[in-house]
Amino acid sequence: MIGLIGKKIGMTQVFDSDGKVVPVTVIKAGPCKVICKRTNTENGYAALQIGFEEIPEHKVSKPMQGHFKKFNSPYYRYVREFRPSYGQDIENVQIGDELRADIFGENETVSVSANSKGRGFTGVMKRHNFNGFISSHGSHESFRGPGSIGQCAQPSRVFKGMKMAGHYGNSKVTIHHIKVIKVDLENNLIMVKGAVPGHRNSLVTIHKEQ
Repeated sequence: MIGLIGKKIGMTQVFDSDGKVVPVTVIKAGPCKVICKRTNTENGYAALQIGFEEIPEHKVSKPMQGHFKKFNSPYYRYVREFRPSYGQDIENVQIGDELRADIFGENETVSVSANSKGRGFTGVMKRHNFNGFISSHGSHESFRGPGSIGQCAQPSRVFKGMKMAGHYGNSKVTIHHIKVIKVDLENNLIMVKGAVPGHRNSLVTIHKEQ
């Protein structure tokens, strides 16, 4: 799906035409430059490679410097590829074109992907919604524990995939069919209904669904 790279600014609320309050997430979408195009004849698939947030040369690795120089492109901190779908046409998009928030329209639906907030090492109640143990009649030191994780004699091991305590969060999350409430073309901002993954100023990718 064609889209843009952006940053999550934060959440606020707006009023719709009926005067109802709508919670929205504000995303700074682009501007992004097209670095190169992938084609079916040369690469076996069609896609647009776009860059976001220009940076000086000394902050770019040597392999990526060569990639940018190959296409006479400025250096960017973030590079992503977007493959067209839903009958989207990228034939008219050229290398060096600037993509802005105007590719999205109000009342359209989009998909938003980002890394969720990292929660660190958490227990089973927070990580897997376990109920916990009873807190009466002599129970001791096991209120938030996982309980049994296997048998002692047969098969004498812990099965793979057992729900246990561990690292929680900081994983890629995609939310589909989010409604675009408002588009601010002057400031390259889009407001989408509800919450999206990630902390403030985290990197997000917004994909068109139409």
